[in-house]
Amino acid sequence: MATSEESGVARRQPDMADAAVVLLDARATVTGWTADAERLFGHRAAEAVGRAAADLLMPEDAARLPVLAARCARDGGWTGLLAVRHRDGHPVVATVRAVAAGEAVDGPPRWVVLAADTAGTPGWRMSRGALERMAAHSPIGIAIVDVDLRFVWSNAALEQFGGGPGRERIGKRLGDIQPGLDAEALEAVMRQVLETGETVAGYEHVGTVRSAPHRDRAHAMSFTRLDDDAGTPLGVYYTVVDITERHRARERLTLLDQAGERIGRTLDVTRTAQELADVAVPGLADFVTVDLLETVLQGGELAPGPTGVPDAVPLRRAGHRSTGDGVPESATGIGQVARYPAGAPPITALTSGRSWIAERLDPLAEKWTADLMNGGAATVPDLGLHTAMIVPVRARGTTLGITAFFRGRRKDPFDGDDLALAEEFVARAAVCLDNARRYTRERDAALVLQRHLLPHRLPGQDAMEVAACYRPADELTGLGGDWFDVIPLSGARVALVVGDVVGHGIEAAASMGRLRAAVQTLADLDLPPEEVLAHLDDLVDRAGHEDDPGASPGPDGVRAKGASCLYAVYDPVGGRCSMAAAGYRLPAVVTPDGTVDFPELPPGPELGVGGPPFESVELRLAEGSVLALYTNGLLAADGTAGPRDAAADRERLRRVLKGPAAGSVAGGSGAAGLDDRCLAVVDALVPARPPDDVVLLLARARRLPADRMVSWELPSDPASVAEVRKRTSRQLCEWGLDELTFTTELVVSELVTNAIRHASGPIRLRLIMSRTLVCEVWDASPTAPHLRHPKTTDEGGRGLFLISRCTQRWGTRYTQDGKIIWTEQSLTAPSV
Repeated sequence: MATSEESGVARRQPDMADAAVVLLDARATVTGWTADAERLFGHRAAEAVGRAAADLLMPEDAARLPVLAARCARDGGWTGLLAVRHRDGHPVVATVRAVAAGEAVDGPPRWVVLAADTAGTPGWRMSRGALERMAAHSPIGIAIVDVDLRFVWSNAALEQFGGGPGRERIGKRLGDIQPGLDAEALEAVMRQVLETGETVAGYEHVGTVRSAPHRDRAHAMSFTRLDDDAGTPLGVYYTVVDITERHRARERLTLLDQAGERIGRTLDVTRTAQELADVAVPGLADFVTVDLLETVLQGGELAPGPTGVPDAVPLRRAGHRSTGDGVPESATGIGQVARYPAGAPPITALTSGRSWIAERLDPLAEKWTADLMNGGAATVPDLGLHTAMIVPVRARGTTLGITAFFRGRRKDPFDGDDLALAEEFVARAAVCLDNARRYTRERDAALVLQRHLLPHRLPGQDAMEVAACYRPADELTGLGGDWFDVIPLSGARVALVVGDVVGHGIEAAASMGRLRAAVQTLADLDLPPEEVLAHLDDLVDRAGHEDDPGASPGPDGVRAKGASCLYAVYDPVGGRCSMAAAGYRLPAVVTPDGTVDFPELPPGPELGVGGPPFESVELRLAEGSVLALYTNGLLAADGTAGPRDAAADRERLRRVLKGPAAGSVAGGSGAAGLDDRCLAVVDALVPARPPDDVVLLLARARRLPADRMVSWELPSDPASVAEVRKRTSRQLCEWGLDELTFTTELVVSELVTNAIRHASGPIRLRLIMSRTLVCEVWDASPTAPHLRHPKTTDEGGRGLFLISRCTQRWGTRYTQDGKIIWTEQSLTAPSV
């Protein structure tokens, strides 16, 4: 046993020549105990002799003693590790060798036990023969090179990578044995190990070896420097393990993870197809094309399942990618048609819905790849492409197109694992492509709906110069529940409408369209603002209850219920504007000098929720004043949480309407200028992605010139009809409308005659020359006239019938003290 004074090198190696000796009799009782045993285990000889060996062992090893004794008797000895209990109680793990020492008097053998301390040692001292057998028979490839990096030894396992048996490697370098490997990189690692003495473990290398020259293999290598007893480097010993399958599995998982992150980031069909190609190159292939049916690119519906195809099927290139700059393999650009002959692998995959793979492309491939390869200017061999896969793009039972994968620079052909990975790529992309296709279809439908629901061009009228800005919260569909409208009314007046339906998207837009149509219908009745809102409120309440009688309102009713609306009517003759609101914010009026006021409106309940009746207020707008009507979203984007501060919101709007961002809303003229100012106000108050739909309507008041309107009070006397015809003729002559004299005299005569005949009290006639010639007759009777179709034998009843034939429009509107029957005639040509 080595003493504590001996060198550390000696202590690090257990040596049985220096072991403590213990003698045991046939019953495993201690009969001899040396000084070395006393030094190792702490027990004095007087304390150990006569005790059973099991008493000196730790409990777990004491339990093993009967089995070990039987093995010793069978084999004539035993070598192994035992934990001996030290005199102070701690365990001492020792290397133990038991050998027979001859037979006792009664026959059974006695035993000599040699025990060496293992503390601070790496374990057993191995013989050279044992170490050589262990290295030679290891399943891991092992080799030793000298300081010149020439092979001096290798085991049999290294032969699995090619290069011949170990005796043929001696004296050669790695590049001579494996020319397909990057020998310079590996030898650089070996030189680093020789210079630093630091082991390099887990070094991964990918390349071709002689045992598999057509497919890249991955290897994990470890390099360790070998030194002699003096510490002089002798060379490098390294190990090699084939980890190709693990490497490929890791690559596949990495590519799939990238596919999940990079494919389908948008709802654009072409961009999604390009993302599929981008992910597959260069990780899986050197050249990839994605060709989709044109119907898919347009967002159209497809029949489920494979379908028959004609001799040449046109597909459109939606995406492609190559390891070469500019995609040299393809003459077909993005968006162009790619045609393949019938029976070619792309058409077979498209029509059958099954993938196709060719580990080696044959010369016939040039026929179906002619359109792919620069229109035939280059061939498959010219471009170096040698293996291919074609995977149909299918989602939800529908074929959308095909994806083709090719390799050229990478020498290994596609195999089943590559095909499975490609199919996983395409399957993920197919769902995204189908979602993008469906989105394209739904968005197109939504945009069509939007064009029908919102006025894409404001109607012509002379009462106000109008500009509007609409910004939806739903950026995907571009639809929301806010709306605006400009409705020309009789007497050169105009109605302005701004409304807000709860919610966003296509459902809110549909409900908005329902309300907008109702407002337009009510506006045609020439009702005052408070009555328009009262009828609209009844409609919303009734619609909610009709969805589910006796229960809570259905979906349409719920979305319309709680809607807001402001309805205003402006008369350019007197500059008066009457308006009423249902649950709405105060409008703003910007006077010509730039002052911003917020006229108080009588509060009205939201539509369909019940409450006090609606009331209107009348304002007088100076010519050039701008009326600003807006929805809640205009002032809801400042990031303020909790209840809104109405005063603070009004002050924000006031600053913007007066500030330079709006470009002096009240100043200037021309529709284009007001459009720019309207957009500037919205940009100043609303982010690009607003939290709520936004509508802003700016209307600059105009006044009808005094010389374009005349009004006459008429007595209720049939004799006055002739005089009023003369006045009318003279006025039309002054306005240069002589060609309208005959029809206008007829209209005036019939309207005044009906008023004299059916009403009592004074009568008033008003002529207005605006975009049309307006004729209005007021009387105090609330009774409405009725159009009749008289028989040929009837003597009367043809007045309104003639009026309807001679004018563009006619109608009746009621006032507080009677009614007005009005007509409109075109200024450009006679009506008959």
